Amino acid sequence: MKEPTKSDHSRPSNRWRLQDAKARFSEVVRRAQQRGPQRVTLHGRDAVVVVRADEFDRLRRPISGGDIVAVLAKSPLADVNFERMTIKSPIRNVSL
Repeated sequence: MKEPTKSDHSRPSNRWRLQDAKARFSEVVRRAQQRGPQRVTLHGRDAVVVVRADEFDRLRRPISGGDIVAVLAKSPLADVNFERMTIKSPIRNVSL
């Protein structure tokens, strides 16, 4: 294993240069599973992110009405009661 260089110490633990990610791919995958998303850079810019499969599936799942209800139920304002006001407009007959 190579000796860490100064640039290695300044690199966040979740960011990998492409050449390092290729050489240590199994470590990138292991860290993604244990520590969360791992960013891979190409020419100094973020190119891809390696994430756990279940996290990717969660991100790709469409948001449903049930998801919105669940989020609202967990809200700190979930216990606030409010009155729903309905306004009934007069209906008129129109000849066509």
